Amino acid sequence: MTQTTESAARDDDRRTTPADAPRRSSRPRIHRAWIVAAVTFVTIIGGAAFNSLPGLLIDPLHTEFGWSRGEIGLAVSIDMALYGLTAPFAAALMDRFGIRRVVVVALSAVAAGALASVWMTASWQLMIYWGLLVGLGTGSMAMAFSATVTNRWFVARRGLVTGILTAAGASGQLVFLPLCAWIVDEHGWRPASVTVALAALVVVPFVWLLMRDHPADVGLAPYGGSYVEKPAPAVGAATRTVRVLLDAARTGPFWLLAGSFAICGASTNGLIRTHFVPSAQDHGMEITAAASLLAVIGIFDIIGTIFSGWLTDRFDARRLLAVYYALRGISLLFLPMLMAPAVHPSMLFFIIFYGLDWVATVPPTLALCREHYGEDSAIVFGWVLASHQVGAALVAFLGGVARDVFGSYDVVWYASGALCASAALMALVIRRKPADGALKDAAVG
Repeated sequence: MTQTTESAARDDDRRTTPADAPRRSSRPRIHRAWIVAAVTFVTIIGGAAFNSLPGLLIDPLHTEFGWSRGEIGLAVSIDMALYGLTAPFAAALMDRFGIRRVVVVALSAVAAGALASVWMTASWQLMIYWGLLVGLGTGSMAMAFSATVTNRWFVARRGLVTGILTAAGASGQLVFLPLCAWIVDEHGWRPASVTVALAALVVVPFVWLLMRDHPADVGLAPYGGSYVEKPAPAVGAATRTVRVLLDAARTGPFWLLAGSFAICGASTNGLIRTHFVPSAQDHGMEITAAASLLAVIGIFDIIGTIFSGWLTDRFDARRLLAVYYALRGISLLFLPMLMAPAVHPSMLFFIIFYGLDWVATVPPTLALCREHYGEDSAIVFGWVLASHQVGAALVAFLGGVARDVFGSYDVVWYASGALCASAALMALVIRRKPADGALKDAAVG
């Protein structure tokens, strides 16, 4: 080829149009999708900082204000319920207004709620700041956020990316739990609340500068796929969200996924994240030691979730879910016997085992949503996540009530273990979707 021809070819490359984006997108060594995924990961860590806090503050708030554990648990349950109920609408709002705008507003709401709680004097204020503001903010950055980013930016490696982004919450737990426990122990609960507010605000510039709503915004194809034009902003986000729910609710897989995921939330966020630390304190364990155990759960949660994403790309998601729920249920049945004033090897084994299983359920659940509900899968998953958080909210509240009534958390551990067994059965009876079927093919006949 002559020098003139080579120069002309380079000029043609510089004039590449969006229609040629698939050819151009193969040139960068690191696809932009991985940068967007990294920003999403950091965002979830910043937004999830608050989730490390409630379990650490139950005893301090009870001591300072005299509020019952049931009252404090009610505020946590409002947060968790709104987290779940906001998620499907957040997915639709991201379609309408873009990912960046929705996430920036959400981070600001989390920061406002955490900061305002520093000046509260009544339990109803706790429910407004923790329940309403933080619940709406964290719900807008829930797993539906991860699903939206994954669906738009990735065609290949979706299971792996889902696992990595799901593990971001555990990474936040790993970072903030020991830090917040130390702050609470040394300086009180108010500085800890300020810390998580600042963590949410620090992430805002990264989102605004580096996040992009769609691969077409930068003239690229999604990773592993072909170039597609950016769709026009969706109108009627709330209407679409409700319509998708009504359509999905006519199908059997939706109720099985929602039911099993409700139990997932009850046995993780509602139970362990909220009540493990106060339960350990009941047995004489120091708050920093109990919080460190939860942080160790976060370490193995990252490993387990990413590995689960890898498995989901290769094996039947229904069988994976059944195994995960069954193993979780067995581990919870043994937990009351492991509680002690000091950390011992049996407790460490539980922490490692439970950590590997913590949110390993997310990649196969999301994969089943994609299989059955196609382009609406992010919103459907948002509704399934809502059930997850409703289950978590119920146990966050009822766990506190059970502690007030029985003086122990044992009955809650046993009940959650039994529920996990029923979730395993639900997963096994989900039907496979025919390859050429539409949503109506999954309808209960």
